[in-house]
Amino acid sequence: MTFYGNTLRQIPKGIWVLGFVSMLMDISSEMIHSLLPLFMVTTLGTSAFVVGMIEGLAEATALIVKVFSGILSDYIGKRKGLAVFGYALGAFTKPLFALASSNGIVLTARLLDRVGKGVRGAPRDALVADITPPHLRGAAFGLRQALDTVGAFLGPLLAVALMLLWANDFRAVFWVAVIPGMLAVTLLFFGVHEPERSQSEQRTNPIRRENLQRLSVSYWWVVAVGAIFMLARFSEAFLVLRGLQSGVPIAFTPLVMVAMNLIYALSAYPFGKLSDKVSHTWLLASGLVVLIVADLVLAHSNHWSVLLAGVVLWGIHMGMTQGLLAAMVADTAPADLRGTAYGFFNLMSGLSMLVASGMAGFVWDRFGAEFTFYTGAVFCLLALAGLVLQPARPLP
Repeated sequence: MTFYGNTLRQIPKGIWVLGFVSMLMDISSEMIHSLLPLFMVTTLGTSAFVVGMIEGLAEATALIVKVFSGILSDYIGKRKGLAVFGYALGAFTKPLFALASSNGIVLTARLLDRVGKGVRGAPRDALVADITPPHLRGAAFGLRQALDTVGAFLGPLLAVALMLLWANDFRAVFWVAVIPGMLAVTLLFFGVHEPERSQSEQRTNPIRRENLQRLSVSYWWVVAVGAIFMLARFSEAFLVLRGLQSGVPIAFTPLVMVAMNLIYALSAYPFGKLSDKVSHTWLLASGLVVLIVADLVLAHSNHWSVLLAGVVLWGIHMGMTQGLLAAMVADTAPADLRGTAYGFFNLMSGLSMLVASGMAGFVWDRFGAEFTFYTGAVFCLLALAGLVLQPARPLP
């Protein structure tokens, strides 16, 4: 406890503020996202395939947009302004979900919301790396991810409470979600101060050939591994649908995301701190093994107890790998190209997410839920093979 406490005290104030900003926005987003698959299936009559495609397109949009915002943040030498704009766009699109009467409006709302996430993502991650000393990066990314994930389980929990209070009124819950989103924007605007940059530092186009050549083989290998990870880990919307299959009442189904994100939040900082001390390759491989077990458990049965075990394992996997991958990008990229580096990393991850979620929805509709999770386990094995076949220069 003393070991972790000393490290927490060393983490800069700005990281804590960014963590609470992420927490508030995730409360807002997850109040909607934990109910959205159910809203689409039960209210709008949407198929699992369409749910998968919308989720895949939305998440891919967010990750692809990060390329451009990351490059822009490197070019202008500023991160905070782009982050504020991205959070504000996410907050102001939340009312569209409450007004949605068709899949087209839901898709529009999801895309705009995820554009906001994409705009803020790479500059925010680069800002975390800029603020934090190198020996604390794993802990800092883990802490920000942990606070983010606290919001990710508080949001669904609040959604459950309001659904029970308001007799499954999806739209009323979606309206309430606007409030924490606005609070996140306000806190970021007033609470985070960007580090001063040298006035003599010359800004160049980050995507010029000579600049891109400064991104090392180790960095591109992290990009490749991250892309394969996304193929193995499709949208969590399918965890919610698996919960619905288990017979959980609609109002309580968001508790699936509460359980997953609670475990994720509790494990993200300890594993982030651990990543500062142990082999990244070993920790990534261990996270993949945990995801394989989670997929096999979720495929085995839709009984609520088996579902809970699979969801818990899924959350542990997230805690082991997500902050770690972010820290690995920072460790393998030059400081003045971090925004660009996060952008390309997320571009490849976004394309993989689109393929994975669409494929998961197709397999779900055609062959059933269990085959969806078996397919995820196969891609986990491919990612493990990628780690074994890593280049001569090892991952950091």
